[in-house]
Amino acid sequence: MRVDSETKNFVPVVIMKKLHVALLALCAAALFQGCGDEGATKATNSNGQKRLHLAFVANSPGEYWAVVNLGCNIAAQQLGDVDVDFRYPAEATVDAQQQIITNLLAAGVDGIAVSPIDAEKQTEFLNSIAGKTLLVCADSDAPKSNRVSYIGTDNATAGAQAAEMIKEALPDGGKIALFVGFAGAQNTIGRIEGIQKGLAGSKVEIVATLEDGQKETAAEKNAAEALAKHKNLAAVVGLSGYHGPALRYAIKQAGQIGKVKIVCFDDNSDTLTGVARGEIHGTIAQKPFQIGKQTIVHMEKYLRGDKSQLSEARIFIASRALTKTNVDSYIAEQKNIAYYLKDKSP
Repeated sequence: MRVDSETKNFVPVVIMKKLHVALLALCAAALFQGCGDEGATKATNSNGQKRLHLAFVANSPGEYWAVVNLGCNIAAQQLGDVDVDFRYPAEATVDAQQQIITNLLAAGVDGIAVSPIDAEKQTEFLNSIAGKTLLVCADSDAPKSNRVSYIGTDNATAGAQAAEMIKEALPDGGKIALFVGFAGAQNTIGRIEGIQKGLAGSKVEIVATLEDGQKETAAEKNAAEALAKHKNLAAVVGLSGYHGPALRYAIKQAGQIGKVKIVCFDDNSDTLTGVARGEIHGTIAQKPFQIGKQTIVHMEKYLRGDKSQLSEARIFIASRALTKTNVDSYIAEQKNIAYYLKDKSP
């Protein structure tokens, strides 16, 4: 299995920060099992069926995507008749992402899963791809496109979970700023809608929504500027995985830890540390491993003839609210291989 932005592999470095050594060994087994004459080079499986070539195209590099990739790898290992290319654009732009997809289509892949950077702008392009191969959206949807299904978090529900966490952090209300990677990404849109609805009627006011192109340094700069502009800012809310570490750093630099509350998304290792120390009020954790694994499993079974696998327009994978009260048990769960491999048969 290959993971690249055409050239570079990020999985081992970022996963090592987060996953137990035994899980890394399992990942290595998934990556290298069958590399000899009896492995991935075989064109058919034991039933004489064609070996499938699937692709997953992320929207950027990062720890979250490393775990999604791990899920893809484990699914491919367990299925035994699939090769997976996991790609991400070195520059997180629509053009770069679409070029990767175009190259994969030219290589003859049997199906592509993608997390679109900008659903509205990419709909026409995605429709052209859907007419030539199986197309699934994962992590972030393009609901107006001809994709067969979406697999991932119910982002409006996750946004509502974040709204409850914000109200818990600010019982007397206050002004907050939202931080987003790509404003046009459907997961961002859904999360903001969920937050807005969840905060309706409360004393919490959203005074800014700041976009950073999924660049952590840009997020840190945005946070510093928001603190300077809004002297009475009560909380900062990050909607992507890198925002937890970025906002934690910016608030620390400003000497505002504890005064300005932090609510974020995903279970980045630095984010979990911040939650455990009380520096981050809480985070909405998705299940990136399951998003990767279930995407490949559903695609493989669909292509093998079981159309029920993608019969639903949306296949949701639940998110979980983490605060200091439950984060330690969550971290302990993560260190157990069984947490990632609860169902060993795909």
